[in-house]
Amino acid sequence: MNTAIGLSDILLISPMIALFFASIIPITAKVLRGNREQHPVITLSQGLIGIVVAIGLLVVFGGAGKTAFNGGLIFDGVTQWMGVIALGAAGAAMIMMYENPSTTGKQFSELVFLALSSAIGMLILVSAVDLLMVFIGLELMSLALYLMIAMSHEEKLSKEAALKYFVLGSFASAVFLYGVAFIFGSTGGTNILGFMENAAELVQTSRLFLFGITFVILGFCFKVSIAPFHAWTPDVYQGAPTPHSAFMATAVKTVSFAAFLRVIATKSLTGSDHLFDILQWLAVITMIVGNTAAIIQNNFKRMIAYSSVAHSGYLLIGIITAGVSDNGAFGASGVIFYLLSYALMTLGAFAIASMLERSENHIVNIDDLAGFAKQRPMLALCLTVFLLSLAGIPPTLGFFGKFYLFNAAVGEGLLWLAIWGMLSSVIGVYYYLRPIVVMYMKEGNAEVAGHSLNATTVTAVVMALAIVLMGFVSGPIFTAVEKSLF
Repeated sequence: MNTAIGLSDILLISPMIALFFASIIPITAKVLRGNREQHPVITLSQGLIGIVVAIGLLVVFGGAGKTAFNGGLIFDGVTQWMGVIALGAAGAAMIMMYENPSTTGKQFSELVFLALSSAIGMLILVSAVDLLMVFIGLELMSLALYLMIAMSHEEKLSKEAALKYFVLGSFASAVFLYGVAFIFGSTGGTNILGFMENAAELVQTSRLFLFGITFVILGFCFKVSIAPFHAWTPDVYQGAPTPHSAFMATAVKTVSFAAFLRVIATKSLTGSDHLFDILQWLAVITMIVGNTAAIIQNNFKRMIAYSSVAHSGYLLIGIITAGVSDNGAFGASGVIFYLLSYALMTLGAFAIASMLERSENHIVNIDDLAGFAKQRPMLALCLTVFLLSLAGIPPTLGFFGKFYLFNAAVGEGLLWLAIWGMLSSVIGVYYYLRPIVVMYMKEGNAEVAGHSLNATTVTAVVMALAIVLMGFVSGPIFTAVEKSLF
């Protein structure tokens, strides 16, 4: 077997190399300055430049369908789109970290280093087609996140969140790795492309392979908050600093679904009716649990956390559709488009929440939004756009995300899943409208921390505009996504 690393391999992983060099610049500068922080603007700029360069390199080299490192990594349309979404979300989250009271201060260089290190793991994850490479990407991404959450200036909840995330994340990784061992024992390899052609047959003929693929899927269900494996999500999202919650809810979810999509693309579901049925019911349960639990939440971040669980259920419909479709690109395109819209909506909602936090220990409740429309009408309008889009109200981008996702499911005969998705979306409208009603119809003194115009404000406004404007050109965007997957 040829294990030599060629120039083409280096070019393909150049986005990861760019992120690595960008990550070590701030902490190196801090060491050379006698452990004194640079100006936070300089540190943030270095991190954002690294992300922009990585996105550029990913666009140039990432979509040709080439493999690197003996077929362990593939750089196709999924890698390109999911990687760009994740890196864009990482950049937006870093802007929030710069201005949030829980994440600014003496360790901002270390925080940028960890965020970029986590982003490297994400790029490995979206491009991995070997299950061991998937595991490496998951662990690099997750270990950096555990440390980021624990570093918060918040005194109590962040440490609890970091511990819960670490314990349950480690358990999910162990389940995943246990499944990989079963797959290796039954096929003699761990490369997804190696057993893709006969995975449906292996599920029927090999109990060892069936157990393996089931454990791998369960590991992903923990990572992407599929009920009943979602219990960590609201506690961790609430306890973590808001920028980190935004990072987890968007970038981490995007790349985890990318790896999940590659495993399901092996058509294992077509070989096992039981596995197929279980995943369908998990999607339904996840949508119901996420939306009904969000209704009773008063804490804004917990509401968005349960909303995130519900959206994982919607996305699981797309994953199942891609797993049983002869034209898997259509279902996969729906997943990618939905993740694009979901990332914009959720990042924007967390950006508003971040600006409402006056101190590291301040908790933002929905009732605290009273009077927000009078105090900051522009930001209130942005939050309204984010919430309406999350609810799937036309003509926002969120509506078209659900449309393409459910349309693909109906095309594959999964009508009942699409109906459950629409019914769950109707339930979700209630709790998405509640903050809007409080903002516009109740008197109060809601106010954002800091200056009236800052980087987080600009980020929120840009995302709100993108959600509205991209809704009008959703067709060409979806077509571009679909073409990139062939």
